[in-house]
Amino acid sequence: MSIIDKLASAVRVRNTEPTKDLAQQIVAKNDKSAIKELVANLSNKNKNLQSDCIKTLYEVGERKPDLIAEYDKEFLELLTHKNNRLVWGAMTALDCIASINPKGIYKNLSLILKISDTGSVITKDHSIGILTKVAAVKEYKDNALTLLLDQFKTAATNQLPKYAEDAVSVIDSKYKKDFIKILSSRLGDIDKDTKRNRVEKVIKKLSK
Repeated sequence: MSIIDKLASAVRVRNTEPTKDLAQQIVAKNDKSAIKELVANLSNKNKNLQSDCIKTLYEVGERKPDLIAEYDKEFLELLTHKNNRLVWGAMTALDCIASINPKGIYKNLSLILKISDTGSVITKDHSIGILTKVAAVKEYKDNALTLLLDQFKTAATNQLPKYAEDAVSVIDSKYKKDFIKILSSRLGDIDKDTKRNRVEKVIKKLSK
C-alpha cells in the first residue's frame, strides 16, 4: 500500500490522529522511501493531500529530523506557495531541521524572514525558532543574532516571553547588553503581568 493511501484525507478521517500515527510508523521504520513519496506529493493537485503530506513530514521532523533534513530546498520553495497551510507547514519543517542542516537554511534567512513578516503566528514562531537554532552555530552566530535581535524590536507582545526564553541560551556576552536593552524597552508594551514577569526573569538572568 502506498504511503499516500494511509493519509487522513485518503482514509477520510478529519482529525489528525492518522497523520501522527503514520509519522510514528515512518520514524520507527526509518522509512526514507515514505518520506520521498510524501515530498513528491507536496505538489499534488489535491490540497487536502498536500496538507496531509506536509503535516506528516513535520511530525516526522519533530521526532527524527534527520529523516527530512535533506529536503530543505523543497521546504524553502513552499514558503512562497499560495496555500498558506503549506507555507507555515514548511516553516515548521525548516525549524525541525535547522539544528542539523543550518548551512542550507542560513543562506536563505532573508527569504525566511520576508515570509515571516507577513505570515501567520505559527509562521513567525517557527522563523524565530530557526534564527535561534542557526545562531547556535559558531560560523553563523553574528549575523543570525543581529537578525534575531531585530525581530525582538517588533515581535508581538503575546509571543515575546516565549521568544525571549528560547533565545536566551544563544545570547553571548557580545550581544547580552543589546538584548537586555531591547527587552527592557518592550516591557511597557506587555499588558499581562504574567508575561511581563517572564520577560523580566530573562532580563534578570542575563544581567547576572
